[in-house]
Amino acid sequence: MTCLPPLWRRAACALAALLAATPSQADDPAWHGVLRTYWQGGRAANAGPLAAADAAGLAISPPSTLNSEAQLQGALMLGGAQLRVEALARQRRRSGEDEQGRMQFNEAQLSGGSGPWQWTVGKKVLSWDVGQGFRPNDLVQQETRRSLLNLPLEGRSMLLGEYFSAERAWSLAAVNPTARRSATGGSEPALAARVYQRDGDADWHGFARLGAHTGASVGAAAAWVVNESLELHASARYLRHHDTLRHSADSPPLSASNPWLNQRQGSARQWLIGGSWTTAEQISLLLEAWRDDTAPSAADWRGWAARNAELSRYAAAGAPAMAVAGNQAWQAQMFPTSGNLRRDSLFARLSWTHDGWQPTLDALYHPQDGGLMLTAALSWQGDRLKLEAGLRRHAGPASALIRQLPQRSQAYAWLEWAY
Repeated sequence: MTCLPPLWRRAACALAALLAATPSQADDPAWHGVLRTYWQGGRAANAGPLAAADAAGLAISPPSTLNSEAQLQGALMLGGAQLRVEALARQRRRSGEDEQGRMQFNEAQLSGGSGPWQWTVGKKVLSWDVGQGFRPNDLVQQETRRSLLNLPLEGRSMLLGEYFSAERAWSLAAVNPTARRSATGGSEPALAARVYQRDGDADWHGFARLGAHTGASVGAAAAWVVNESLELHASARYLRHHDTLRHSADSPPLSASNPWLNQRQGSARQWLIGGSWTTAEQISLLLEAWRDDTAPSAADWRGWAARNAELSRYAAAGAPAMAVAGNQAWQAQMFPTSGNLRRDSLFARLSWTHDGWQPTLDALYHPQDGGLMLTAALSWQGDRLKLEAGLRRHAGPASALIRQLPQRSQAYAWLEWAY
């Protein structure tokens, strides 16, 4: 092992420790593991606030040359009648940074029950809703959709009770029960409930959530298998309050401290409608459209663009470069405010599955500003080995929000071996 590079050697040591800590097959036969490694890289955008800061040659923003990251992960999954654990050890090397290692538990849960009643306590991945590009009623996991890499999810801490019958299921979860009441997003303490009803070829879902400081929200979803080729689905949610990021009206144009503040806003609505069509040759087309009122409004983005222009004028007038670049970097905080940049989105995905191979092409389009995110990927799945590679490109006019994201293009390669 001493001949291995540090990135591989440290992750291999962490994986060996995981194996040593795992019960033998005699103790619990239901365990398996995954060893994966991937590389991803991208080129910085030539538009947006970070690109403006980068043009000044300041290290506060990502360089315009290729940014790359390599990561090695080892995961062990241990499952039995009452216990499930997924432990992950990873080692990461990013260009311009020191190596970083980490070990985490994606899931660690105990479960039990009697008859149709089941309970779970611990850390668990619990994803709800029927959409693919967007999920309004993903009340517990609040997973980031449309990410470039399909990495394993890290679960939420919860107390979960469930009831199952042949056609119906009930779920009630106390999520993040020990977190601070001021926590936001998926870390917010909350009660979440779901009821599921099967009715022939249709599935019906009802949802409710009570957050510690965002309050109540309710939702519903449905999925209908029309025939062997066509499936339709829809989802909607109403929120009494939602969290967002707002620019302080009292801050000066060149602020000495972060002018963006977390705030609780009023009511919002989210909805999605879509469908998928699959041929006998396993060619599949997915189409979805959605609305997300928790995303920044058009007025919010106009104010954001005006501040970008004002900062550029200050730079041209000879204002301190570091002060201007710092405020431009703070402007980039608007990008992850919501799962969606724009309130209205269209999404399409085309794929074909044949003899273990799956080429895919998907597109996310913002009709309001013409922004387009294109992703192409090719994967091969064997009995134990999986190979995948892909490329993402941000297109559209320079004023489109997608074009102003930190990276203009991204690429990745992935290898995974299950044992």
